Amino acid sequence: MADDGLFEFLHMEIVSYCHNNDLKDEKENALAKLECMGYRVGQRLVERLTKECSRFKDELDTMKFICKELWTVVYRKQIDNLRTNHQGVYVLQDHKFKLLTQLSDGKQYLDSALKFLAFPCGLIRGALSNLGITSVVTAEVNTMPACKFQIQIQRV
Repeated sequence: MADDGLFEFLHMEIVSYCHNNDLKDEKENALAKLECMGYRVGQRLVERLTKECSRFKDELDTMKFICKELWTVVYRKQIDNLRTNHQGVYVLQDHKFKLLTQLSDGKQYLDSALKFLAFPCGLIRGALSNLGITSVVTAEVNTMPACKFQIQIQRV
């Protein structure tokens, strides 16, 4: 579909813009900007998606919603694997993450792939925040275009 290509191109341009307009020593600032954008999008998107849904009964149901519904709306596919230790840590695995498929799969590109994952990390964190779950979301890439998102639930 045409809108998939537009979203991917827009995402690539936003990442490029954030990283090229910050000073060389402020790359963390660029990642923070991207994560913040994703956070706001995640909050707003989950508000629309859950407008007519009943409340989730527990964290696992919320994570299943993120993996099935939210991911499908944004990336046109479900998360490939959801794992948990039942102590507040969840790992979402996407074996062919759409925003990484355009990058070369050499080992030298693994470090640069992380800048393309700041927005999705924020998206997940924002969605969970709007559903009443405070979390820390990190991403890792071992082989392209697969990635893992680790979600650590913050207990209050």
